[in-house]
Amino acid sequence: MAEYVVRPLVSMLTNKASSYLLDQYKVMNGMEEERETLKRKLLAILDVIQDAEEKGASRPGVSAWLEALKKAAYEANDVFDEFKYEALRRDAKKKGHYKKLGFDIVSLFPAHNPIVFRYRMGKKLCRIVRKIENLVREMNDFGFNQTQQVPPSKQWRNTDSIIIDSEKDIVSRSRNEEKKKIVDILIDQAGNRDLIVLPIVGMGGLGKTTFAQLVYNDPVIKEHFQLQRWCCVSDDFDVVKIANNICEINEIHREKALQNLLKEVSGKRYLIVLDDVWNEDVDKWEKLKTCLKHGAKGSAILTTTRKAQVAQIMKMCIDDSHNLGNLGKVFLMEIFENRAFCLQKPKAAELSDVVEKILDRCGGSPLAAKAFGSMLSNKTSMKEWTAILARSTTCNKDSETFLVLKLSYDDLPLHLKHCFAFCAIFPKDYDIDVEILIQLWMAHDLIPLKDGDNLEKAGREIFDELTWRSFFQEVKLNPLKLNLNAKYWGEIRSRTVCRIHDLMHDIALSVMGKDCLTIVDRPNENQLLSAGPTRHLFSSYKYIQTLLDAYLKKHSPALQTLLYTDSFTRGSTPHLSNHSHLRALQLFQECKWKKAPQPRHLQHLRYLDLSKHHYMNELPKEISTLYNLQTLNLTGCRNLGRLPKDMKYMTNLRNLYTNGCISLKCMSPELGQLTSLQTLTYFVVGSSPDCSTIGELRDLNLGGELKLAGLQYVTEQDARACSLGNKEKLTHLSLEWSDDGSEELDQHRNVLDALKPHVALEFSQINSYKGIGFPAWVADLTLLQHLTKLHLDGCTMCEEFPQFSQFKALEVLVLKRLNMLQSLCSHNASAAFPALKDLILNHLENFERWVATEGEELTFPLLENVKIKDCPKLTTLAEAPKIKVIKVEEGNSQLSLSIFGSRYMSCLSELSLSVDDTEATPTLKLDQDCEVSLLEMSLNGFNFLFPSCASQPAVGVWKCFGQLLELKIGSCDMLIYWPEEEFRSLVSLRSFCIENCSNLTGPANVTGYHTRGRDQLLPNLKDLSIYECGSLEELFVLPPSLTSISIRDCGSLESILGQDNRELESVQHFDTTVSSEHCSTSMPEQSPSPRINSLPFLGSLYINDCNNLRFVPAQLDALVYLYIKACNDLESLDCLGDLPLMESLHLEGCRHLVSVPGSDGNYPALRMLTIRYCPAINMKPLYRCLQQRLGSLETKDLSDASSRDPEEGPNL
Repeated sequence: MAEYVVRPLVSMLTNKASSYLLDQYKVMNGMEEERETLKRKLLAILDVIQDAEEKGASRPGVSAWLEALKKAAYEANDVFDEFKYEALRRDAKKKGHYKKLGFDIVSLFPAHNPIVFRYRMGKKLCRIVRKIENLVREMNDFGFNQTQQVPPSKQWRNTDSIIIDSEKDIVSRSRNEEKKKIVDILIDQAGNRDLIVLPIVGMGGLGKTTFAQLVYNDPVIKEHFQLQRWCCVSDDFDVVKIANNICEINEIHREKALQNLLKEVSGKRYLIVLDDVWNEDVDKWEKLKTCLKHGAKGSAILTTTRKAQVAQIMKMCIDDSHNLGNLGKVFLMEIFENRAFCLQKPKAAELSDVVEKILDRCGGSPLAAKAFGSMLSNKTSMKEWTAILARSTTCNKDSETFLVLKLSYDDLPLHLKHCFAFCAIFPKDYDIDVEILIQLWMAHDLIPLKDGDNLEKAGREIFDELTWRSFFQEVKLNPLKLNLNAKYWGEIRSRTVCRIHDLMHDIALSVMGKDCLTIVDRPNENQLLSAGPTRHLFSSYKYIQTLLDAYLKKHSPALQTLLYTDSFTRGSTPHLSNHSHLRALQLFQECKWKKAPQPRHLQHLRYLDLSKHHYMNELPKEISTLYNLQTLNLTGCRNLGRLPKDMKYMTNLRNLYTNGCISLKCMSPELGQLTSLQTLTYFVVGSSPDCSTIGELRDLNLGGELKLAGLQYVTEQDARACSLGNKEKLTHLSLEWSDDGSEELDQHRNVLDALKPHVALEFSQINSYKGIGFPAWVADLTLLQHLTKLHLDGCTMCEEFPQFSQFKALEVLVLKRLNMLQSLCSHNASAAFPALKDLILNHLENFERWVATEGEELTFPLLENVKIKDCPKLTTLAEAPKIKVIKVEEGNSQLSLSIFGSRYMSCLSELSLSVDDTEATPTLKLDQDCEVSLLEMSLNGFNFLFPSCASQPAVGVWKCFGQLLELKIGSCDMLIYWPEEEFRSLVSLRSFCIENCSNLTGPANVTGYHTRGRDQLLPNLKDLSIYECGSLEELFVLPPSLTSISIRDCGSLESILGQDNRELESVQHFDTTVSSEHCSTSMPEQSPSPRINSLPFLGSLYINDCNNLRFVPAQLDALVYLYIKACNDLESLDCLGDLPLMESLHLEGCRHLVSVPGSDGNYPALRMLTIRYCPAINMKPLYRCLQQRLGSLETKDLSDASSRDPEEGPNL
């Protein structure tokens, strides 16, 4: 069905042929006859093309004709774009651009000599006209019928959000009983099982994802599971991507990704949703399941799939999958009528019978009901309704639902068809940035404009209409995130994202056919190179460049869109000069270019994304000749020092993203001439005369986010000239002065006063402001009524501060380096901060109380997260009944933490306390008889919680932490022995990390310190991590519940097993001896008993840089991941056993290691093998055991197995 893109393409071409711009600059002089002929022929084709498209599905000859027409239309589109570019070039030349460029214009534009241009373009236009005339003659032979395109109504636009909200309520009510059933299974039936997998099965469009969301967000589920993750899988079941999604990180190495996954789930009762699974490869599922088995009892995986075979492969520990039932007819009726009669249109009596029949056609599918309702919302006659009914079929399976949705696509206006079909370039279940999508539509001229319209506004209306018609779904806002540790903000913008239902995505693919190529995983090389040319290419596969270069070299001429969304392995695109028809180009992340690609061959380019190219320090001055360019994204180009001086000639530029360009010294001069500019995220005021002043912003209709830096160079007059108060679309404003103290400080207040924003402001940040006080607008509750985020940093001279407490909408408050600030609230404390959720206080030297009035207390009614650092005079925390996270870092020596009273017990789940060794420790007030709901705790430098000697145990604190799940201890020099007695209360602990405790040696040996045996310590511990404890010689008694051990930089450690663990093995008559040549584990002849597995569930063992290590645990039958590096005293791993489940083995830099684990080294589950710089290992037996399987291993590195690690070699 790829021919369906032809009609909107021809319609767009007709508009271009009538462009006023071409007439204005007379670039088609001498070609008027051909132009008029082409316009008439295109209009004649438009009259019959709908009939041609309908017949093309069944008549190969018509389909071939449509394909030829599409090719000719694309060629004609390129020709008219060349005319348009020439018109823009002549306009720039008239304004003197070329004189300022100062290079050979003939070499840059050899074909733009007027005579040469007219001759060359005349030939091209004549060739196009001949092709179109031939196609029209063939068209007449087919005898197509003329059809009339009826313009659609646009009344829907004010109702979309209401409809979506109401539909969520309808679905929730309709699935309530089914949801309760699934919740009961996940909580009751799964409670005593290690892991269950419950598939939700149903045809496309039935609402499986929505149903899974209802389960996932159920309050009972949220309270029951300690960890919840949502992972959209689609048809690419990539184990690494799934692992990264669950761990919320981006790890490219497979073995590390799987180790991270194992650690993430270890010991936690989790619920993971794997949405839209298509994988039927049992092996891939088994790889993932191996890591997921290490969660706590009651863990569950909920999957959604259309295929019963997939459900059969994945289900575990339950009798059957859950087949999602059809949505009841009553609820379908509600959804349908919400759409069909959304405009308060009266429901005609004669339509009632038709409605019943349409609901029957829906087959219980809410997506089909939405599609039918949207189609019929603008149709009022019985004839129109029955026509739709006649063309539809009952949705009893995916193919039938597809046909109904295809009807919905056919009902779209031409420009909407073209816009949606373009979305086939994105992978299924991809989070599409709506702002970028609209910019890509603009780049391809897919958005028709009427006089006075704004492209972005028109694009948003198209998106809203397609969303209302259910072509887009899951539309959500990802808010702006602040990088509080960075010197700049804004690399992560607030953005609206959406997804496309996979059935709708299938429609887009069927329309675009081979015109779109999407690569998300390594493709088959022969298939890719043998594929035909494509026009739109998207790649998110990291290592595709070499293969893709070969493809582009062969098929590049037709390419119009090239989007790379992941890093290159090298920084070049050798065939970029061949992509002369490109409209959109994205080359993403850390290419090692110092200069951007040359623009000489990119004259059609409208969209250029070079974001996060950290090595690029300049843009070529020739980039100013990209007169068509609408969007230039330079986000995060940290080394970019300047912009081209002649950017003022890029008059079509609408979006310039410079946020994160921290090396930028100034803006190009006369930037105010870019009157089309809608977005400018970072404006730097320079000191030299050839830089733009902020007065250049006066006539720019900027919106979204704007940061103004270098305000020390701004006068009050310049500040008023930029007219920020008139920019009603500006929602995020950041103002920054220099921090060097060299400027005139009395100017600061006047400049800030002149930069008064519009009332629409939602986010404000002020950095390094040195005025004595703030101007009135900063405290204007009416002006800032929509302010939700406020960030003040480095306002060191301020003595008077606005009443932050009275901002009604304020949700996030960040205060840093405000030397004079003493309190947050001066009056009316009872009504203060009604909406505040996040509070960060950092380096406030004189901040000593929450309320200025002595004796008055402040309560934050909604505060959830608080972080306090370097507030040396603050003595207490304020009341916060809903507080969830408290982080207290260095520099709070007078702070008294009464955190275990009733006001914090109900909600507090995470506590982080940190001091350095040069300051006094904050006071910790304890109620030792209470038990708090704390789940995570981090202690850094809190020595007073541990005894300085074994005879003075500090056990009182720890009795409060019976529910604690995660504990991290760091930099505690007073910690000499394992605090075994203190930890006896931590019966729920799942994860324990200790690092940089330089005096920790091992278990205490002081008489009387322990009154009970050691076997009760941390009975439910799953994950143990020990880093940089150089004096540690011995571990505590390891509980058998452990699933992961990670140890690094513990140079004195001799054994991973505690003494009692080794004694346990000796009871079973094991004799572990260390000879001068190797470490062996032998069994006396008189005692043939099997070895004890003291860690029966251990799945991951990571050891790095432990040179004294000699003993490792024995018989680890559950081990999946083994990594040992730089352990020079380790001589043998025979005691580990045969490791039947091991998938990854990494041995490196172990000079005395003589053998690999196991008796035969067969490792039936092995997938990844690395042995490097282990010269004592005899590799021949291993080669013999694995010779049949080495070629099938996913990762193997044995190249330096027997080599000595060179002195300057890899870091061990």
